[in-house]
Amino acid sequence: MEFISEKMDITFSFRRMEIVEMEPMISEVLERWLGLFLKEQICQEFTRVTTKDLMGTFKTALEMFTPRLLKLYRARKGAFREMETLLEMLDKQTSDITSHRRQTAVEGLPIFLLDNTEKLFSRCLATDADDEQTKGIKIGVLTVLDNDDAVINIALVLEETIVLNDIPDTPTALAFLFGLLYALNMEFPKDSRYTFETIQHIFMEMSTNCSQRVRSFKTKLLNQ
Repeated sequence: MEFISEKMDITFSFRRMEIVEMEPMISEVLERWLGLFLKEQICQEFTRVTTKDLMGTFKTALEMFTPRLLKLYRARKGAFREMETLLEMLDKQTSDITSHRRQTAVEGLPIFLLDNTEKLFSRCLATDADDEQTKGIKIGVLTVLDNDDAVINIALVLEETIVLNDIPDTPTALAFLFGLLYALNMEFPKDSRYTFETIQHIFMEMSTNCSQRVRSFKTKLLNQ
């Protein structure tokens, strides 16, 4: 890994210019810069681009905001049927409660912000055909289930291509996805724009400019 990091450091300027100026397809980036899609390198590339610690900053913010997010969700659950279902699932959990609370906090973001939840967080069965698993997913987190609804894989999908597998949980997957959007100089998808703006503006504290919707959400969140 140290060897890869050294090579990625050396080639950063050239790689960044290529990605920004040529805007290659994901399949081309995978062919040219496969190392960029390693978990460690996603974090390092994010730091190279922004000087921010991707996982450290995201997880610290998530830990701080999870109680506030869940309180906000519960106060407004009557307005969102999906949110009510999500919270009911959380309340049924009897073990690893902290992890389930963080997952609910993350999965509730697109619901509360009126983004397209199904576009960002997709599910499929392991028995589904490979092309069906990723069909229609431009940018998203894919959870693969067995026939008993047990999670067997969490993956990232870009342009209908799985680019990262074996992610431990949904919050970590979303952080990696956010990092990849920066590494690949990709715009936030319209279907999930407000969720990613929230991560950028509130979780990562990277921008003072955001939409009125996210600004309003931040005010509600901080008032919890």
